[in-house]
Amino acid sequence: MRPFTSTLFAALVSVSLGTLPISPLPALADATDATGAQTATVGVGSQYDTTHVYVAPEDLGRFVASIVATFGGSSTAPSVSTITPTPSKATLQAALTPVGLISAFGFTTAIPYPFGAERTGYRVTDIDAAVKAARANGAAVVVAPFDDPIGRDVIIEWPGGVYMQFYRHTVAANAPPLATVPENRVYVSPDKADEFIRDFVAFSGGAVVSDDATAPGVEIGNPGSTYRRVRIASVFGKMTVLVTDGHLPYPYGHETTGYDVANVALVLEKAKAAGATVLVPPYAADGREAAFVEFPGGFVAEIHAALK
Repeated sequence: MRPFTSTLFAALVSVSLGTLPISPLPALADATDATGAQTATVGVGSQYDTTHVYVAPEDLGRFVASIVATFGGSSTAPSVSTITPTPSKATLQAALTPVGLISAFGFTTAIPYPFGAERTGYRVTDIDAAVKAARANGAAVVVAPFDDPIGRDVIIEWPGGVYMQFYRHTVAANAPPLATVPENRVYVSPDKADEFIRDFVAFSGGAVVSDDATAPGVEIGNPGSTYRRVRIASVFGKMTVLVTDGHLPYPYGHETTGYDVANVALVLEKAKAAGATVLVPPYAADGREAAFVEFPGGFVAEIHAALK
């Protein structure tokens, strides 16, 4: 059985890394935070993190081609595999772009629960240490660690219902940093926001970059209102936590990733030419211009650039 992110990385090594040197993973360092909970330095880098996208198998090729045409980069050849610890079959294809990696899956069988709920795959140095640290900081294991031919995988849930995958390979490969780091966009309720933020920051060894209790509501489709927005940075990359009451017009809350580009208008033109639909036209807020796009197959993404 071959878990999806492992398949992506096997393909990434052969397609994108070429002659880059293979090196051992950095040594794992355990620590204890101010509350006494165990944490671990398990992150590797945002260039190894992927957004997980599930589409109908007939849409897989169009989706990946549209992503690459929009953001640049390359794609792997599609392959068919069992990518869960229980019987299933899916076609896998990866988009390797300078603004972030995407693992795309087109299942030809029913999708075993809870696969499809996880938003990202984070590479870690040690699965057991990552699980121990995640549990110590409030996460629950929803798919217990399982082996694949080149590593191990696990899916966890953070307070607020945020699902993630961790993966690790037996033989590590070095990938160059991304041109820009994508933004993991997490919507949580006020009831769980503080708990999620505290737990994820403690686990990741990251930091809260900003915590705005009166962020402009236009960012979540409610102009004239305000909401709480928290930005986090860690070895796993960027995360924006959007704390809302759930009164969200479509497509807000459907996007899992925001992509940092140089020119929003130019990227939108490329996206439309590649079969994507602009759902939210560009608007200005928090020092950035942003828009929302739906790609073939239904994947919704936020695209943003710093205002100059």
